[in-house]
Amino acid sequence: MIKKLLGVVLALSIALLVTLSIFAFSPPSVPEYDISSESDAIARGEYLVSAGGCVSCHEGDAGGLSGGLAIESPFGTFYASNITPDTSTGIGGWSGQDVVRAIKHGRSPDGRFYYPAFPYRAYSGISDDEALDIAAWLMAQDPVSNQPPEHELPAWVMRWQMAGWNLLADWNTPELPEYADPMIARGAHLSRNLGHCGECHTPRNALGISDMSREFAGGEMPDGHVEAIDAESLANWSEDDLALFLFIGLKPDGEYVGGKMEPVIEHNTGRLTDEDRQAMAAFFKRGL
Repeated sequence: MIKKLLGVVLALSIALLVTLSIFAFSPPSVPEYDISSESDAIARGEYLVSAGGCVSCHEGDAGGLSGGLAIESPFGTFYASNITPDTSTGIGGWSGQDVVRAIKHGRSPDGRFYYPAFPYRAYSGISDDEALDIAAWLMAQDPVSNQPPEHELPAWVMRWQMAGWNLLADWNTPELPEYADPMIARGAHLSRNLGHCGECHTPRNALGISDMSREFAGGEMPDGHVEAIDAESLANWSEDDLALFLFIGLKPDGEYVGGKMEPVIEHNTGRLTDEDRQAMAAFFKRGL
């Protein structure tokens, strides 16, 4: 009887592992999409590229968003990819489905996992239409042939591990609140998803998974501590203070921001509309 029970438990355990493996490794189901070449889609995409902070990481010495920026982390050095429409070294041969899978699900056209140095977990909250508008703008740019360096990672960091990492990250991420106030909801989308502020400003555990119980409480990078931007740390900032900071980087004490935040202001929040910067300010002051 005990042997039979153990056999049943073993069989169920194997079945569970197989099911989890299939779920973790299977490419996400995404409809087949066309990438628009219409001017309206390209214009929307240009704005979303600014809101998404794409330039800060992907701008390359070779020109355009040709990549090559070194991103240091406790798990090695990652290099930003070429996202110009070059067919050999960029995304020129990608379909709309490929773009949505990459941006929102962290999967390459051939099914490989991307490392989360690319903030696909934050981008998972954008709509397919937003991802496709981003693609419309990217595909309208001049192609640049540039092959960024291979990631410099320790031997124990491998792409297939991202299947389990993504599951653990899902299990450790609580359901975030929805906001009845449209302004705060817009600010949350710009801050949590497109702007992916938490990628730097939220602490992580030993596996590099964001600790959402301490969202925006400050993070650590190889070159130093990243300031907290949660409700407590911004208690003495007004919404107008925050909106002005997001525009020109000016703090309430009269000092200008420096370091890695400078290009974020220049290429990201500084290019948003006044309404969107006010929405982000409202989220940080009233939504957290």
